[in-house]
Amino acid sequence: MTEPFDAKAFVANLPRRPGVYRMYGEGGEILYIGKAQRLRDRVGSYFSPRNLAPKVAALVAQIASVEVTVTNSETEALLLEYNLIKEHRPRYNVLLRDDKSFPYILLRTNHAFPRFLSYRGARHRDGRYFGPFPNASSVNEMLAQIQKLFRIRNCRDSFFANRSRPCLQYQIGRCTAPCVGLISREDYARDVAAAVDLLEGRGNEIERALTSRMEGAAAALEFEQAAQMRDQLVALRDIQAQQVVTAGSDRDVDVFAIVGEPTEFAVSTMLVRGGRNLGTSTSFPTAGLAEPEEALSSFLMQYYAATEPPREVYVNLTLPDAEPLASALGQRAGRQVTVSRPARGLAARWAELTVENANQALRMRRAQRDGVAEMRAALALALELPAPPERSECFDISHTAGEGTVASCVVFGPEGPLKKEYRRFNITGVTPGDDYGALRQALERRYTRVRGGEIAAPDVLFIDGGRGQVSEVHTVLSALGFGALKLVGVAKGADRRAGQERLFVQGEAVPRILDAASPALRLIQRIRDEAHRFAITGHRRRRARRYSESVLETVPGLGPAKRRALIRHFGGLQGVLKAGVADLGRVAGIGPALAQSLYDHLHPGA
Repeated sequence: MTEPFDAKAFVANLPRRPGVYRMYGEGGEILYIGKAQRLRDRVGSYFSPRNLAPKVAALVAQIASVEVTVTNSETEALLLEYNLIKEHRPRYNVLLRDDKSFPYILLRTNHAFPRFLSYRGARHRDGRYFGPFPNASSVNEMLAQIQKLFRIRNCRDSFFANRSRPCLQYQIGRCTAPCVGLISREDYARDVAAAVDLLEGRGNEIERALTSRMEGAAAALEFEQAAQMRDQLVALRDIQAQQVVTAGSDRDVDVFAIVGEPTEFAVSTMLVRGGRNLGTSTSFPTAGLAEPEEALSSFLMQYYAATEPPREVYVNLTLPDAEPLASALGQRAGRQVTVSRPARGLAARWAELTVENANQALRMRRAQRDGVAEMRAALALALELPAPPERSECFDISHTAGEGTVASCVVFGPEGPLKKEYRRFNITGVTPGDDYGALRQALERRYTRVRGGEIAAPDVLFIDGGRGQVSEVHTVLSALGFGALKLVGVAKGADRRAGQERLFVQGEAVPRILDAASPALRLIQRIRDEAHRFAITGHRRRRARRYSESVLETVPGLGPAKRRALIRHFGGLQGVLKAGVADLGRVAGIGPALAQSLYDHLHPGA
């Protein structure tokens, strides 16, 4: 029998040195990992009679043992704490909801006429990276500005290599058509350099250079070029007027603000690059135990695991461990990093704006959650469920005349859609257009895994369809042991308008019709529409791939690898169709004989 944990004796033997402590539950599960400047004082505070905080009491009641690791410094303790949290992800620690990386703009430099593109992931590809940006929309907006101002190409290399005349982008003034030689390599490189200056916050330098070139062109009586540069100057000034720019500053700064309480925090992040505010993003880390200062410190360590910190990091709170935190971030970046709470000036205004964004995001999140809670409660009443559903699923089928059939499954939880749990099923082996067969296959694949314990079973299952679909699905579910699951078919009304839906509940002879303003019906519509959107998106992607390869699949001797090589080389099926025998033969893996066979197959009777 395991002896009970003697907290008093354990704490009495701890050193007053920096280190990390790990608290374990009865089954050996790590409940919480923390760092301390003085281990004895910090660990002892959890077991002090004066510490009556409910959240701490809930943790302490589960502690079966504690282990500590002594470190040489608080910075070392901070790094060890981060590594252990990342490995074990204890439920009482601050945890980011996802580990999605931040987007960058990548300039590919391995081409005579390089292009800028959006990039997310490890930075191992050749080229120059600019960012990070707070979200994909910021990247897309900046790329659009670059294309509008400097007319840099945005086409794929395979498309570029096979142009014989300018494309639509040239016609609308968004590209200088380097693919057909309408701009020299030197002039194109000058435009790329100007775009780099814009990305690095040197807009004033671009403005001076453009003004000088415009005046030079006008003096040389090259009025068309001068007018073009004038238009570029106007567009550049418009862009600068839309952005928050610090005059005379080229600072790179990250600003963080945390608001809320231990059960629900919102952390807003503002990215400033070259003195230009690139916008904000908001995260909602889980933090069942930490106070705001500790939660923000842990958030920063996890945030900068995926991206390099700038020299200046501002926060809206005074962090007790700001020095070791800055030291840890500096060690990772290989240069000095400061972490501070600004008291005045522009940095303080940035911090205030970030706090405002965090508060707004938290209010919106709470309002959305309250709205979903109301709809879930109404749904429970409408469908006579014992409690509001914690998990709802909906299936839908999408195809075009039976081609490229895809089934979707979307999942909703207490706070709305659980997009990481969405699934698509490519349907094969059923008669084209057989929606019942497609549903049967998707349900069998999904609920075989549910029965195996890999996926949680829903409280209610919706099907986009009527009585026939419900009957088919119930047969499948009964065979898999889920015959008692609440099953509802959502059929469109006579005019196919929202608000006229009929609900076919399994086991009921007459469909239910809810009031058009019912919160329950709004939730059902939202779930059904999301399933439809997810299914049709998957179907379109599958159909597009099929269209690109379907003709090529019928060519004898042309396997998947060679088909992909052809599509990559010519930029799509249309490029392959236009290619001659000699052009086809130049593709890797396509010899003269196969090139002739391919050409004859694509051009019968030629």
